[in-house]
Amino acid sequence: MGETTSFILSVLGLVAALALVHRPLGDHMARAYSGSRHLRAERVVYRLVGVDPEADQRWPVYLRSVLAFSVVSVLALYLLQRVQSHLPLALGFPGIEPDQAFNTAASFVSNTNWQSYSGEAAMGHLTQMGGLAVQNFVSAAVGMAVAVALIRGFARSRTERLGNFWVDLTRTCIRILLPLSFVAAIVLVACGVIQNLHGFTDVQTLAGGTQPIPGGPVASQEAIKELGTNGGGFFNANSAHPFEGPTAFASWFQVFLILLIPFSMPRAFGRLVGDVRQGYAIVATMGLIWLASLVAMYVVESAHPGTVPQAVGASMEGKETRFGVGLSSLFATSTTMTSTGAVNSFHDSFTSLGGGLALLNMQLGEVTPGGVGGGLYGMLVLAIVAVFLAGLMVGRTPEYLGKKLAPREMKLASLYILVMPATVLSLTALAVALDGPRSSMLNAGAHGFSEVLYAFTSATNNNGSAFAGISVNTGFYNTTLGLAMLIGRFVPIILVLALAGSLARQAPVPVTGGTLPTHRGLFVGLLSGVVIVVAGLTFLPALALGPLAEGL
Repeated sequence: MGETTSFILSVLGLVAALALVHRPLGDHMARAYSGSRHLRAERVVYRLVGVDPEADQRWPVYLRSVLAFSVVSVLALYLLQRVQSHLPLALGFPGIEPDQAFNTAASFVSNTNWQSYSGEAAMGHLTQMGGLAVQNFVSAAVGMAVAVALIRGFARSRTERLGNFWVDLTRTCIRILLPLSFVAAIVLVACGVIQNLHGFTDVQTLAGGTQPIPGGPVASQEAIKELGTNGGGFFNANSAHPFEGPTAFASWFQVFLILLIPFSMPRAFGRLVGDVRQGYAIVATMGLIWLASLVAMYVVESAHPGTVPQAVGASMEGKETRFGVGLSSLFATSTTMTSTGAVNSFHDSFTSLGGGLALLNMQLGEVTPGGVGGGLYGMLVLAIVAVFLAGLMVGRTPEYLGKKLAPREMKLASLYILVMPATVLSLTALAVALDGPRSSMLNAGAHGFSEVLYAFTSATNNNGSAFAGISVNTGFYNTTLGLAMLIGRFVPIILVLALAGSLARQAPVPVTGGTLPTHRGLFVGLLSGVVIVVAGLTFLPALALGPLAEGL
């Protein structure tokens, strides 16, 4: 079977699988967040935490709950890393240095999962399971809870109450993430992903020497790593490692897990606002941009411009032969269009334009389809902007889902859009201007600039994948990237919850003949244009200095 045919079949199979689960999973999530009955296990959690599950929180209380939980999570994960040498299953590893421990704690709590360390050579099993894997669940659940709070802002009226964060968090973990992760882990084990509590095993090599081979609970962490759009790898090579991604099907299945919840949440959104057509419009916008980027990535990587790729007939540097250009392009596009740092190939070794596409995918704001929860609430903010622009064109007060978009709502949406590029571009400029950080760059010129830009784009968008080529385990990068992750995660959450509270206070506006239909193809096209133009106008100068200059 040819490479192109295999690629097309993989994409068609993926789209079919996602379409098959879109409705049942979306409906299940809608029921989980709207039901009034609490499971026994959930009631136990509420008693342990000391919260009243029947309390309906105003948006400032909901926000304080999110921030308090996240602060405690950062501190707990930081402490666990620092004292890991004194804990069971440490495998003889010392405690993590303070700046790297801060970076890793900020990374996993913000759902970024950026790693400035090699997992199998730095983290003991208890740290991986009790710290990093736990955050893979709860950081994903925080994003989904915030998305649901924004949906309630559209669905409710004459109130500031958005639900209960602790209930949303608990139900997300128990009813959605844990069952799906359990099934996914079994499939991954069947595919050959390892699952044990072994340390290092010395094996005989073909050359007659010995080599220590690491073991660990990989399949269970791989499942939630992908399902929660986390991406932190158990091994340094991430999903390219044969213990994490042993076969082409295992890699394809991981892409399915990455896209599963982000492409199903719009269905839950449609159900919760009482109009499933609204969800179809959102998922259509996400899917169109994802597919366009995927085709562009495959075309660029298959064209393999350059002397060496032309000589060997493929752009295979940094790619696994068992995956090829097609599956590597599919994985790279899906991870950079979601907040997933998982990789099955080396993005730094992609062609210049291919690397530029990976950068642009993140710079769109992680909304196509984005991370679990974060992609949906980001797209809804852009939908508000699209409706506002349409209102300006016809001279009418903009309305979306029965809510008027007044100056307060537009200011919050505008600030949401500006936070990410302001952080990325400011910190990138700082890194290339100072002598110390500049000395960490292993490549000069346009490619070196692309590597720095990629690092801060990945961190601020809570993606976590790395372009590599720079030594990021330094005091400067551990600190600035950690701050970028926290800013990129929690400042938008603050703005989203404030927006949700503002929308929930309003009385519903009746639909009239002048109301823009937001469930038709025209709106899908308008929203797609807003996503592309907002990001393109912001980052085009930076991209021109990096991957475009190198590629042209």
